Amino acid sequence: MTRLTRALKGELTPGMVRVASMEGVAPELVGKGVADGSIVILRNSNRKSDIVEGIGKGLRTKVSASVGLYGSQASVPTELMKVQAALDAGTNAIMDLSVSGDINGLRRQVLAAASKPVGTLPLYQALAEAKEKYNTPAKMKVDELFGVIERHAADGVDFLALHCGTTMEIVKRAKKDGRVDPLVSYGGSHLIGWMLYNQMENPLYTGFDRILEIAGKYDVTISLADGMRPGCLADSLDGAQVQELVLLGELVRRAREAGVQVMVKGPGHVPLHQLKATVVLQKSLCKGAPYFVFGPVVTDIAAGYDHISASIGGAVSAWAGAEFLCYVTASEHIGLPDINQVREGVVAARIAAHAGDLAKGLPGAAEWDLEISRARKLLDWEKQIRLAVDPERARYLREERSDGNSEGCAMCGKYCAMKVVSEYLGSPRQNC
Repeated sequence: MTRLTRALKGELTPGMVRVASMEGVAPELVGKGVADGSIVILRNSNRKSDIVEGIGKGLRTKVSASVGLYGSQASVPTELMKVQAALDAGTNAIMDLSVSGDINGLRRQVLAAASKPVGTLPLYQALAEAKEKYNTPAKMKVDELFGVIERHAADGVDFLALHCGTTMEIVKRAKKDGRVDPLVSYGGSHLIGWMLYNQMENPLYTGFDRILEIAGKYDVTISLADGMRPGCLADSLDGAQVQELVLLGELVRRAREAGVQVMVKGPGHVPLHQLKATVVLQKSLCKGAPYFVFGPVVTDIAAGYDHISASIGGAVSAWAGAEFLCYVTASEHIGLPDINQVREGVVAARIAAHAGDLAKGLPGAAEWDLEISRARKLLDWEKQIRLAVDPERARYLREERSDGNSEGCAMCGKYCAMKVVSEYLGSPRQNC
């Protein structure tokens, strides 16, 4: 039995109990959420560890970091260093989105090294192997695609991103709508290219029952990816995006009926005033399935600073009900991120996730902020640094910019507001 079928029978599995302990909630809340589909627990039954992570309603908003081999200059050791940087920065999951090179080797090393759940997008590897075998990815065979999907699941991948809802009808709708940026999803665009070249319907849609069989066999969570993800603000909530979302909602129902956990991958470019509507629409059409959003970025002009744009969008999306944020780095739209940008991207997404948890009143979220505020009042620098979302950077900035004053901050020095007010009120800081 899968985790979902066991939850439907009222069973609390060890994974559910562990997630509840990690989140500080009752096991019954987790069990109920898994049963009704509002919570998924990321863990492949073949994963050679007891790693679990809960994603969904009532749990902390989580963050995912993407790595992967791309181009001739990419290397397995470099990508593994990015994985470690993301883990050190506090990511809750890793996605290996390799499109070239030793894809099998990197995936298996990431699974061995990562102390968090790992996700992949198998279509990328299937296309890469077809290109090597036939000199063009357009000649990929359907059985070869499903063979790669099962290979990933058998290796222990915890969640699989699949463009199951990108159909011929929706492609025609996108053409009719006259998008500014027709297709920006790497997987979606290559899949549509394959569909048009072969004049065949999306095999991930027609073969969805086959996917569910594989997912059920390994207790893998399906992440329904959006091939019609808007790539600019002007295309947000257009007909093609919404039509695909309607279809994804139907696939959510079918997955649950098959006992397979499922979440939905969300858009990348959404103007601020449409974020809440986008999340509410997904929650309604997809029957409360956890929402895994890519950022989202809230402006198209932030090249070089898209991690900041995405942090704004991620915070509002989390407040509105999204539960899983895919990080965006400063290199988005420019190139591939280096190790430092991976770290910055994770921290920016974590700030967004926590801001969203605060806004929706998640139990326990405000205590972290209250504790660091009390440390600031006491001018307890060590505790402030320890409680910071990125203690390493906080310590670096404190030591680099401090003028040697052990009490006041580097900006105010002896005129530190906390110090002056405490002395004026006659309340010793150690007793505050």
